[in-house]
Amino acid sequence: MFQSGTFVAEHVSEIMSGQVQPNGLDLTLEAVYEQIDSGRIGRNEKEIGDRQRVEPEQVTEKSPETYYLPRGGYVVQYAETVRIPEGHVGFIFPRSSLMRNSCMLNTAVWDAGYEGKGEGLLQVHHDIELERGARIAQLVLSEAEHEGTYDGDYQGENVEQPTVE
Repeated sequence: MFQSGTFVAEHVSEIMSGQVQPNGLDLTLEAVYEQIDSGRIGRNEKEIGDRQRVEPEQVTEKSPETYYLPRGGYVVQYAETVRIPEGHVGFIFPRSSLMRNSCMLNTAVWDAGYEGKGEGLLQVHHDIELERGARIAQLVLSEAEHEGTYDGDYQGENVEQPTVE
């Protein structure tokens, strides 16, 4: 059974009004990256290829930062910190406005116990402009049985860790 958007919002920080939907929570765009080097996935190890941040443009001092993306594949980072609660699994779906603009967002299953500012693969099939902070995805949570919780390499990804002095 999928949870309500209000329930999902309880497990996401740094949200604004308008992000809570009946069946999930909208995630917004923080940053866009292009992969510039090949990666490798082996049986016992993985290596993520080097990435380069795509710089947004700001036409005027008051205009929002905007990414002008030609056709291709990009890694997008979400702005919100997500915590998948025990007894649940998270799924990310693209907002319909992306699909209606010839773009698709792909992601993986988000296991119980995962915490971080996740990423997705944005496939751009026709040039598009995306403002930083635009709602591009929707997180839904479903009840799920599981043994253990996530403790993988991406735990805490893109979340600044406090410095210890």
